[in-house]
Amino acid sequence: MRSATMVIDGMSCGGCVVSVKRVLERVPGVSDLQVEVGEARLTVDDALVTEATLRQSVERAGFEVEEVVWSNG
Repeated sequence: MRSATMVIDGMSCGGCVVSVKRVLERVPGVSDLQVEVGEARLTVDDALVTEATLRQSVERAGFEVEEVVWSNG
């Protein structure tokens, strides 16, 4: 398990937060998800989730992932 912070461009309101949260909740292996305008913090199971999967999910929802910062634990 690793923690990640995703910096997300294009989010400007509570509706954006709900949209990003909804798509990330559907990714198998994502847990401890917290989303606010411009950022998502989550824990992922490395065996199930890749950075590309996370980026694609958010981008399909209409937002741009500027950066993903990983940390252990």
